[in-house]
Amino acid sequence: MVGEQGGRDAFITEGFDNWSKKGSFWKHMGNIQSYHHKAQEKCDLLLIKNQSIGEVLHKQTELEKSNYEIRLRATICSCRFLLKNALPFRGHDETEKSNNKGLFIEVLSLIREDNEKIFKVTLEIAPKNEKLTSPTIQKNIVDCFSKEIIKSICDEIGKDVLGIVKERFIGVVHVLDTSSLTLKAVIDTVFSNNNFSMAQVRGQGYDRASNMSGAFNGLKSLILNENNFAHYIHCFAHQLQLVVVAVAKKHDDVDEFFEQLALVVTVVCGSCKRKDMIREMQKERVAAEIGSGETEPGRGLNQEISLKLLRIGIVDMTEYYVTPRKRRTNKTNQHHFEVVIFKTILDMQIQEFGDKFSEVGTELMENMATLSPCDSFSSFDKGKLLKLREIYKNDFDDSERAQLNGQLDIYYHSLLHDDRFFNLKGIADLSRLLVETGKHLSFPLVYRLLKLALVLPVATATVERCFSAMKFLKTDLRNRISDDFMNGALICSVEKEALENVKTEYVISRFRKMKDRRGEL
Repeated sequence: MVGEQGGRDAFITEGFDNWSKKGSFWKHMGNIQSYHHKAQEKCDLLLIKNQSIGEVLHKQTELEKSNYEIRLRATICSCRFLLKNALPFRGHDETEKSNNKGLFIEVLSLIREDNEKIFKVTLEIAPKNEKLTSPTIQKNIVDCFSKEIIKSICDEIGKDVLGIVKERFIGVVHVLDTSSLTLKAVIDTVFSNNNFSMAQVRGQGYDRASNMSGAFNGLKSLILNENNFAHYIHCFAHQLQLVVVAVAKKHDDVDEFFEQLALVVTVVCGSCKRKDMIREMQKERVAAEIGSGETEPGRGLNQEISLKLLRIGIVDMTEYYVTPRKRRTNKTNQHHFEVVIFKTILDMQIQEFGDKFSEVGTELMENMATLSPCDSFSSFDKGKLLKLREIYKNDFDDSERAQLNGQLDIYYHSLLHDDRFFNLKGIADLSRLLVETGKHLSFPLVYRLLKLALVLPVATATVERCFSAMKFLKTDLRNRISDDFMNGALICSVEKEALENVKTEYVISRFRKMKDRRGEL
């Protein structure tokens, strides 16, 4: 039969000796009616989803597709709420008779209560194989949300959003060890997955652990060997704290002062007096802000009162320590006593600052400080800004370096006489106002220097807050959460603003592309 349909019986009798001839294969395949062509045609039909056997056995109607979309949107809505509030998804028992089904099922139940369309197609009424409530579905949707957030962050990089620099979180990675080579390899992987390049880095900030900031084999050095413009800055706030600690250890009065200061802060944070002041001032503040058109009445009131009470406590504490000395000494001796103490403390601080702050970090900050608009640009120093240009040499070509010299003079005189740039508080306000007024287009090279100053990680508070957010995710109810699921949930929890901006349609599109599913839209 095979011989009649496709030529000759090569597999059974003749062997493969003469298969080197060009026409042998075509002769073996036979004509359009041969078994070869029929088998190929059936295979092609199986690969077409709409004509496959599975599709024929399970043919969706338009009503089923509509119900599937309603279920999927309700599931996505539930996931969005739980992700935003860093809440666990699953419960101990998610069966219909359980009283503790978990927050995901409970939120979905609340959504369907007042919506008849959702009620008729979800949970117990939905088909058993299309409920869209399984842990796998939940994890897939979380993954879709996190990837959409990262995509929006990557698209945002390189664009001027009203001249504002934002610190963004793109995830955590589990490593088997913390050696500098392993950490460098992980960073390279994260960069490549998000279409970044190490050449784009303009700053790096870690702690003083040897594997991170080691001068020879630390992560800092490995990155600097690849990109010598990725300047390393140890968190300035942390360095300042180290200076204070070092001075306090050498001077008993300073040590005692900061011990009492810590107690004052603790008392203020839990003070009943603070709560009473908030209640008393709330009515006045709300009325004033509503009258002025404030959209969030009372915003920042707690922080303002806390700072006021803290200021009062520090003044009272300072008077407590200074008053006994005034009683024991005359005015001249007291003045001399205070001058000696403050001079000693100042000398200690200067010495400690010199030990803690690196030369590169100090030079960067000195040069960047001249960009400050405070006090009518009183810190402006053209020479130091030109030095800053040389520190970031790769960001300016030869012609731009020559143009920057003249552009700085025009920039300074233009902004010095512009009323809109009076009373600015820092370079962040300056950057925002330059974009709002369009002057960043008139002084592009100066604006580039300003962006370089803004992206330098002089503090790591945002990173620390991201790690602090983990304790809300890694709870007793999530003690077995996987790395990927925790990473996705953490991204959504930290980047709440980006999560709110993710459209449901984008999540649905990414969810559909993950794999073929029984339900279709």
